[in-house]
Amino acid sequence: MDSSSAGSRRIAKLPEAAVNRIAAGEVVERPASALKELVENALDAGASRIEATLEAGGKSLIRVADNGCGVARDDLPLALERHATSKTALGRDGDVDLFAVSSFGFRGEALPSIASVTRFSMTSRTADSRSAWRIASEFGRLGAPEPAAGPLGTVIEARELFAATPARLGFLKSDRAEMQAALEVVRRLAMSAHEVGFTLLDRREGAERKLFNAPANESRLDRLTRIMGAEFKESAVPIDATREDVRLSGYAGLPTLHRATPSAQFLFVNGRPIRDRLVLGALRGAYGDLTPRDRHPVVALFVDLPPRLVDVNVHPAKTEVRFREAAIVRGLIVSALKHAMAEAGARTASTLSIAALGRFAPQRPIASAPSLHRPVYAASPIVEPTATELREGDEPLWSPEMIDGRSAPQAPEIEPEEADAPLGVARAQLHDAFIVAQTKDGVALVDQHAAHERLVYERLKTRLAETLAGGGAAPSQQLLIPDIVEMEPGAAERLIAEAEELAKVGLTIEPFGGAAICVRATPAALGQVDSAALLRDVADELAEKGESRSVRDRLEAVCSSMACHGSVRAGRRLRLDEMNALLREMEATPGSGQCNHGRPTVVHLSLGDLERLFGRS
Repeated sequence: MDSSSAGSRRIAKLPEAAVNRIAAGEVVERPASALKELVENALDAGASRIEATLEAGGKSLIRVADNGCGVARDDLPLALERHATSKTALGRDGDVDLFAVSSFGFRGEALPSIASVTRFSMTSRTADSRSAWRIASEFGRLGAPEPAAGPLGTVIEARELFAATPARLGFLKSDRAEMQAALEVVRRLAMSAHEVGFTLLDRREGAERKLFNAPANESRLDRLTRIMGAEFKESAVPIDATREDVRLSGYAGLPTLHRATPSAQFLFVNGRPIRDRLVLGALRGAYGDLTPRDRHPVVALFVDLPPRLVDVNVHPAKTEVRFREAAIVRGLIVSALKHAMAEAGARTASTLSIAALGRFAPQRPIASAPSLHRPVYAASPIVEPTATELREGDEPLWSPEMIDGRSAPQAPEIEPEEADAPLGVARAQLHDAFIVAQTKDGVALVDQHAAHERLVYERLKTRLAETLAGGGAAPSQQLLIPDIVEMEPGAAERLIAEAEELAKVGLTIEPFGGAAICVRATPAALGQVDSAALLRDVADELAEKGESRSVRDRLEAVCSSMACHGSVRAGRRLRLDEMNALLREMEATPGSGQCNHGRPTVVHLSLGDLERLFGRS
């Protein structure tokens, strides 16, 4: 259309049906999003049991039945009008307080949006009604309520999704993919409401297959275990912390329990499943040097706070939120997770033990023992224990001083029968690289280099933190010729505003006119740095998080490198007292279950595991 013809057209109001279909594009992207809205409505209605049935991945049928409070006959037509809802109360001035939302829904858009793109029907009965009532809509064309048979609660059926808008069907995926997306929706909502029973059925050719079933009134941990697997229950620690009016609860997997994608990170705010950048960033900060690069921890975290402190009115899908006190929420998540991981000490995920057992392969019967009928199990390859005497010329691991200048701890003499410590008592060293310790109920295998690397790293980080907390500054290197870096005006302002804080970590800057920054000193531990790149990283982080951690992160990365090079290497023969001293400090050091790069430092095998290896159980 050319500009002349466009200018001659009069402004006209869109038909109601077109408005509803446009709005439906934001709310109903696929069958899973429609299912999410219907299940959330059932939860808002106080249902204790919800059953969802899908056919063709939800393209042919989405049916949700609940035993909630139901909808009165006179309210049925109103329920299918846009922006009509029972979940937000009007004030005296007739306005709605959108910052006091305590329910899943509040926009009044879900039902009319779904009804506008499906053959829709809703049958509902309230406690004070003798019969149920049904209302139907044919792609937005609403009928009148009529009597129907039905129990207390509501049954909603949405058929032939997007049949009136065929172009939308082309954007949907296969039936299997859509069903998987629907299953994920039900799983997340089932985590949120562990006291509610959920069932998801897949209907094919008249037969129904149960994809998910969870009874009502489960404990939170049992519900999470049902969804995330037994390994999560065995390898997770409870989280329960409060700061001001914000509470964080749930369970966090040990650092050695991780995935290739963040799909196993479940986050909830006031019971609402969300995908929030701030919370995901807090997770990365808490697990920063505990998990391998490009791996993601497994967590199920629940943030509860007064509705006025969080804005859920960000997007119609309601999966994004904005916190009024974002720094408090982020700080609570980081500190609570770090404290929980520190409490876990050298504990590692049960998956490591399972993987270790899997490395033991059945060998052919030994030739000198033909009478044996069972396969003999041995490690592959078979290793011979080495002597533990210190070679001449080797320096003891713990003498004369630690890397931070403190006196070395004296390893206590522990009697074998009194060895109740988590990592037990050292018995041998294999290949001058691995420590074998006998625990109260099994065996612990320790990678001596990885373990010592974590210990040294934690000491260096503590020393850096003490320096900064004491009002001092990290060592810096003065530039013979200051670097002048041209920045964007906004970025330059953010950097200058934080100049005093940056000086504490060894980065000295000052304004140089306009949007230029003069760099006079950089952190000594960083060595040669690109001043421009460093300032850009710091400025970007200031814009995103409000505080710069880039320099601190780089300093800690240098600490990690120093720890790696300053730790006992594989091939170093240790005495028994040195090995025991290493075990005792591992038990007292946060995060000692994994090295700085996220690799495990210890694998536990129970006595039952050992007995199974030899066919004794």
